[in-house]
Amino acid sequence: MSFIRQEALNGIWRWRETLVGIFVAVCGMYWAIGQQGILAAVGISLAVVGALVIFAGIQRTRFRVGAGGPGLVQVVERMVTYYGAIEGGSVSIDALESVQLDPRSKPAAEWVLTESGGQVLHIPTNAENAEALFDVFASLDGIRTENMLTKLRANPGKRVEIWNGSQRLVH
Repeated sequence: MSFIRQEALNGIWRWRETLVGIFVAVCGMYWAIGQQGILAAVGISLAVVGALVIFAGIQRTRFRVGAGGPGLVQVVERMVTYYGAIEGGSVSIDALESVQLDPRSKPAAEWVLTESGGQVLHIPTNAENAEALFDVFASLDGIRTENMLTKLRANPGKRVEIWNGSQRLVH
């Protein structure tokens, strides 16, 4: 028997990085204000780290669009693998040529990952563990994370390019 509703637990889990950042920042500020010398300096450092974790946590939370969608995403040794009920596949992060967002797919939007060899992998944004793609996308040279998150939330009516490896720019 749980004393906390499942919806509340899901909300806490969705915001987990941000909540950890708040905790670290508050502890750091407590030390920075309540101590002197080296502990005050450590407190200031913790507060700064906490603020950075809060920023990253908010970005990750904005990337999570849901769960319970079809299939499972796995990222192992610079390979993105999608295990779907009907289709799936793998692409190498090092061979990625482009990342697109296709909001026209049903029931959820899809990430479209294209390798330099022409292989295309479609991954629903709400697939299990799709949040692992945030780190993959953030590691791409030249990607603008804020632009990606804005397009994800805006739900454009057509397929949009998030990142293009050959041009190293985002539209």
